[in-house]
Amino acid sequence: MADNPSETIDAFHRGAFHIVQPKGRGHRSGMDAMLLAALVADGRKIRVADLGAGAGAAGMAVASRLEQAEVVLFERSPEMAEFARKSLELSENARFASRVAIVEADVTLTAKARNDAGLIDDSFHHVIMNPPFNDASDRLTPDALKAQAHAMTDGLFESWVRTAGAIMIPGGQLSLIARPQSIAEIIAACGRRFGGIEITSIHPREGENAVRILVTAIKGSRARLALRAPLIMHGEGTHKFSDFVDDLNNGRAAYSRK
Repeated sequence: MADNPSETIDAFHRGAFHIVQPKGRGHRSGMDAMLLAALVADGRKIRVADLGAGAGAAGMAVASRLEQAEVVLFERSPEMAEFARKSLELSENARFASRVAIVEADVTLTAKARNDAGLIDDSFHHVIMNPPFNDASDRLTPDALKAQAHAMTDGLFESWVRTAGAIMIPGGQLSLIARPQSIAEIIAACGRRFGGIEITSIHPREGENAVRILVTAIKGSRARLALRAPLIMHGEGTHKFSDFVDDLNNGRAAYSRK
């Protein structure tokens, strides 16, 4: 692929796969996407939906790590979907490209419109999502592509989790990464759709406040909510990742449910 000053090709999982991303604008995937992908710990032949996939980093991380996983990237932005298509054309991604599909669709669609857009009822074992996380009151970026990916709208978790519940088979797993202040909205959105909620807080270092949460839940489960041990990113006085976090980030480990 010829050099393009408006995009970069970035390696993930220590070079196991590569992603084409916009340069200097839009959403650029990193650690959040890799932690989200690590929540899918399933060696069976499975179908995985990545809602709001952007350039496809999280979904492709799942496909790269799990040889039997088929992944569908759902993204409403034609420009970001095109970055995902470019990524699948890279020779570095040839071993799993045939197991990844891209669908341009708004994940907040409902009923027949949702199915017509390719978000088919009862068709996925896993649904992963990294929804927009900036509150509407936060200072908006002048970058329209980034604002679209980051700006949270009213009822966002309700609409995204509703779609996840519709397209997932009974007993399927929802996985997401979000900011800690969204816990109440996430639990409310799961409602009677999902149970067995497990929440892990992510902290930069011991003694520092959480900056993210990892959430998993099971469709139709009636198990109670569980708070797992926190995930600490770095040791005191260093920016080096802990061994376990480094393994998650680089696809050498999965973060299985308890």
